[in-house]
Amino acid sequence: MISGGSGGQAAHGGAGAGGRGGAASGGRAASAGTGAGGTGDTAASGGASAGTAGPPETKPLGYGQATTGGGSATPVTAATMAALQAAIDAYSGSGGLVVNYTGHFDFATIPDPCVQWQKDAELVEIKQKSDITILGADGSAANFGIHIASSSSNIIVRNMTFGLLPGGDGADAISLEGMSSGFPTDIWLDHNELFSSLADCAGAGDSSFDGLIDMKKGVDRVTVSYNFLHDHHKASLNGFSDSDAAVRHVTFHHNVFENIGSRTPLQRHGYSHLLNNYFSHVDTSAINVRMGGYSLVEGNYFEQVQNAVTSRDSDALGFWELRNNNVRSPADFVTYGLTWVASTSSPTQDATDWVTTAAFPEALGYACSMDPPECLKSALQAVAGAGKQLATLTCQ
Repeated sequence: MISGGSGGQAAHGGAGAGGRGGAASGGRAASAGTGAGGTGDTAASGGASAGTAGPPETKPLGYGQATTGGGSATPVTAATMAALQAAIDAYSGSGGLVVNYTGHFDFATIPDPCVQWQKDAELVEIKQKSDITILGADGSAANFGIHIASSSSNIIVRNMTFGLLPGGDGADAISLEGMSSGFPTDIWLDHNELFSSLADCAGAGDSSFDGLIDMKKGVDRVTVSYNFLHDHHKASLNGFSDSDAAVRHVTFHHNVFENIGSRTPLQRHGYSHLLNNYFSHVDTSAINVRMGGYSLVEGNYFEQVQNAVTSRDSDALGFWELRNNNVRSPADFVTYGLTWVASTSSPTQDATDWVTTAAFPEALGYACSMDPPECLKSALQAVAGAGKQLATLTCQ
């Protein structure tokens, strides 16, 4: 259970979202550790439990814990991409900006997703401005992305729906990018829905759409929580290239990755904590840790996933610590539909033995408790994504 606060958004219908919900079963699991290592995956505790919707979080859990966004600033309303950009441009850059985005987009007006990649990218730019909250209103949806760049920091994006963006590989739904003038820090991405299409478009292939949540070049102290990422080839990039050696700290917790090709996430260098995420139908590879990066993979639920935890396609391996996931040994692979396809890259390592390759080397710096993976299976989808009143998961 992740503790919550008060207040929230009324539900809205996210385009592309599936209907979800249901009771949960499982047991309360041990709390997350703070850097202690192990040699393999340990079993979560058993016992009957149920999953219900809990109150919203008033502050982020994880590496982005210091993020407060625009705080108590008087909200302004933006009904279009242009109005949202204008509000950001008019803002001095510090002291607090809260924007309630009320814009609508009918994704049914794009019957062929392959027309999108040939269009110009549409991106809202936040550059060298801090203390900002962007909050999607009931029924809102966006056919544009958000680029948070340079020294921008202390930024929250919540309850937004991003889908079928134009611009091909030049447009991420949410992009966090460092530049020579600085890099984004203290970011919270919470309860958003992000999707495109798994179509392989002639001339574009799996680059018909770029990333859903990408982090590059010095970005640090980020929490990605309760998002619904689905129907997309390459979901989340953490590190622009093998030479992007900045030490990033990113927490992914209570996200749903469904019908994804790969990158849930792809991590180069740095540190990630993957806590209580649900991975369903990932076709190529899921958690890919490379270039000396470390990932603590804890309390997650995997089903129908190929290459669930791997290190491939880079010049150096990364490392993982496995704790309390629904898969506890290779004997569980058939039960949960985990499959493995060897990479032709060198070096490469797959978690085919389901054993920790290196203990997570740092203390997390925050306290958290872990929900049992069995509860995620049946209850997380009811609260992850936009239009869920910012609800959290409570497992009993």
